Amino acid sequence: MAKDKSPKLRTVNKSVSAFPLNEFPKNFPFLLGKELIYLLASKGKPDLEGSEWENIFANCIGAQWKPSNVGLDDVVMGNTAWGAKTVKSTHPANQKTVRLISGRNSPIYSFGERIDTKTKPDLIGKLVLDIWNERVSAIREKFKHLRTVVLVKANDLSEVSVFEFETIRYDNELFKWEWNKNKNLIGIDKKTEEHRFTWQPHGSQFTIVENVPEKSLVIRIKQPKKLDKENILKALGFDKSWITVIRNG
Repeated sequence: MAKDKSPKLRTVNKSVSAFPLNEFPKNFPFLLGKELIYLLASKGKPDLEGSEWENIFANCIGAQWKPSNVGLDDVVMGNTAWGAKTVKSTHPANQKTVRLISGRNSPIYSFGERIDTKTKPDLIGKLVLDIWNERVSAIREKFKHLRTVVLVKANDLSEVSVFEFETIRYDNELFKWEWNKNKNLIGIDKKTEEHRFTWQPHGSQFTIVENVPEKSLVIRIKQPKKLDKENILKALGFDKSWITVIRNG
């Protein structure tokens, strides 16, 4: 019998994500443009909230929209989940970085710690990241692949940029923390000296700064005319019988 010999194993299929990172399905740009044009025509104004973007993204990739309290797994497809964010920009195609509001991380609630600007910043920064990391770990127990998809939008929605990145845990040892002039806590990458995080003591809002990849998707759309309300009602066959008055006064 052979000694010190590794056993031969059957091939194990790796867990494959919905699609490669930042390589959206071929028809995704056209479906997204279609959704934006419909939104503009039906609303008559460039008003796109975060929950609408979650739903639009899910529709465009054929996934499920499942709004989450945590905000990290609002869109689900098989073993892949996404949190969806929107950011305004005057020129989405040229945007280099984005600041993403990423939840409320309260060391007071989570750890019972008292917080003020006299507290050592590195201590509070670690607690803030610990809260974030715990959320990410909890979602990754359910999904092998966890991502954030970002829509960078012009004020009139005529141009948008879309990109995604892996939603990860952060090693606190790689960052240093300090209080800024606005009495907010900022986290800085020790190696690059780049600003990566902001935490606001009042409200506990946690913001992550992300770089926009060069290969992000950028599309421009033609501004549609607003749909006429009366024509829509006519097309629906509306009449007064659709309305029942339960109480009047």
